[in-house]
Amino acid sequence: MSTSIHDPVTSIKGIGKTTGQQLEALGIISVYDLVMMFPYRHEDYRLKDLLETPHNEQVTIEGKVESEPSILFLGKNRSRLQVRVLTGRHLVKAVFFNQHYLKNRLAPGMIVTISGKWDRGRQLINVSNFSDGPKTDQADFEPVYSLKTVMHQKSFRRLMRNALDYVNGEHIESLPADILQAYRLPTIGAAMEMVHFPKSPEDVKHARRRFVYEELLLFQLKMQGMKKIRKEAEKGMVIHYDLAKVKNFIASLPFELTSAQKRVVNELCAELKSPMRMNRLLQGDVGSGKTVVAAIALYASITAGFQGALMAPTEILAEQHAASLAEWLEPFDVTVAFLAGSTKVKARRNLLEKLESGEIDLLIGTHALIQPDVLFKNPGLVITDEQHRFGVEQRRILRDKGLNPNVLFMTATPIPRTLAITAFGEMDVSVLDELPAGRKEIETHWMKEDSLLPILQKMEKELNNGQQAYVICPLIEESDKLDVQNAVDVHSQLTVHFSGRHTVGLMHGRLHADDKEAIMREFSEGTIDVLVSTTVVEVGVNVPNATFMLIYDAGRFGLSQLHQLRGRVGRGAKQSYCILLADPKTEEGKERMQSMTETNDGFILAEKDLELRGAGDFFGKKQSGMPEFKMADLVHDYRALETARKDAERFLESNSFWEDEEYEVLRNQLEESGALSKDRID
Repeated sequence: MSTSIHDPVTSIKGIGKTTGQQLEALGIISVYDLVMMFPYRHEDYRLKDLLETPHNEQVTIEGKVESEPSILFLGKNRSRLQVRVLTGRHLVKAVFFNQHYLKNRLAPGMIVTISGKWDRGRQLINVSNFSDGPKTDQADFEPVYSLKTVMHQKSFRRLMRNALDYVNGEHIESLPADILQAYRLPTIGAAMEMVHFPKSPEDVKHARRRFVYEELLLFQLKMQGMKKIRKEAEKGMVIHYDLAKVKNFIASLPFELTSAQKRVVNELCAELKSPMRMNRLLQGDVGSGKTVVAAIALYASITAGFQGALMAPTEILAEQHAASLAEWLEPFDVTVAFLAGSTKVKARRNLLEKLESGEIDLLIGTHALIQPDVLFKNPGLVITDEQHRFGVEQRRILRDKGLNPNVLFMTATPIPRTLAITAFGEMDVSVLDELPAGRKEIETHWMKEDSLLPILQKMEKELNNGQQAYVICPLIEESDKLDVQNAVDVHSQLTVHFSGRHTVGLMHGRLHADDKEAIMREFSEGTIDVLVSTTVVEVGVNVPNATFMLIYDAGRFGLSQLHQLRGRVGRGAKQSYCILLADPKTEEGKERMQSMTETNDGFILAEKDLELRGAGDFFGKKQSGMPEFKMADLVHDYRALETARKDAERFLESNSFWEDEEYEVLRNQLEESGALSKDRID
């Protein structure tokens, strides 16, 4: 009778109805599910010399029991058993917690093998694994699986051995021979054996390389295939813009474009001419000049007779965009209009009539742009600023206003390349990684919490010179759960401190949107000198007169968020300052504060943040949309991700991928996932 890796898991020796139900609780239904249940770590049971073993490391020793076991009961079901064991020239204490039943199994003179954490100072091993006699049958390396207390590790390893014997090499190889050879990867069968029953650390390393690449290749095939399908299915409009007019517009700007801006403008203009619909993410650090790049692309589209739209998450940010774009574009006979929720009914009706007739070239606004009655005559380019602040459905509605307009998303949150490839794999990505010349770097200082008075003195010096300041707090009101400064208390304290000299405002997320807009407007107009706020000012606020920022309990924020907050100052010609008030208790917290003082480069900080926090926390667990991999780690495996992306692009363009037998398994996996097929690609 033939066996298959896709047989029910109950086909394996030793797996009856009860065990099958236990495995089902772990998500294991078939033999394939079982063999693809990878260990999350491997225990190293090789015998080690204690002289060469660092403090607090796991160690396995073989030795002779030199004392009668002593036992101390610590309370209900808790005990501490201890014996002395001689290994080589070391007489060490072996301590067993809650294993008092071993008292009758341990006697002076017997040989034992024990594993556990080595306490060098106390010459003691906290035993986690014990066996009678010398180390003979136990493997040097044993896998440890995430079993959620469903069954014991030893029982699961036995089932895994039976599973690999059951398929007897009938593993379905998904990787072509040339890839295995080029990257020196083991076959699927060899890799299974190496990961579940390794004979050395090198076995685990080689198996992991293979599975990481395989996972990332399949993922990138899906992403690149979806991008290819979208580009070919969603035919855009070819925009034959007037190059001479665009060059004249760029020459009229009161500043020279950076090299990065020129590169991105060329990318966008080339895509406008293409029959493929633009679906691009433009990411750039705070102050990198995304708005002027957007203005050039919009103007290019308008010179060809099309309309443009730009949507921003807040009314004040939308107004700022409208003011900048009108200043630059209106001298070139471009009609710019602004639409927000606060626009009066009569003015709104008039504006919409002009928009639908084509009299308005460029419409800028908030989510009011996606209302059903907002109709364009001929939209050519739609831009969404701070794209992560809008829901997917909101962005889709704006994108679909018209006959497949080109779409550009912008964000000031620097995203590490690995995450951009993954989270936005179906989009093209442009990066502004250069700041305009002459911009002064924000001076950032990390200070302890007992330094508040000199910080306030420095803040007041800035205020006395006519500048303004932000004070950022993690919480709105006092919390029993976290001992952190809160915005309400800090506002009260600073109001008293600056009484009669400077005005202090308060803004937080619980305020009504209109109230937040009003407070922000007062601050931007200079009526408020000091704005105490939570992180609602993180994105989309431009107050060039603000030169000072104090962040309370800075250790509560991630690096990327701290950098975004810091970017609210340093937007004018004068020197700006950011003070991080923090007393972190962990090395990671201290490292974050140190990193903030060492660089103003958002991309460097984003990579560091990803390294410290991981992908899920970088985007936020609920909103991340990041895929879950069995083996791959986007932080550490970024080179494999890039390699897999390039290979996926090459495969999808080649006839052999769609026709040759050695790619059949990969093709089947893609079709089973619903991602793509040859018919859809064609």
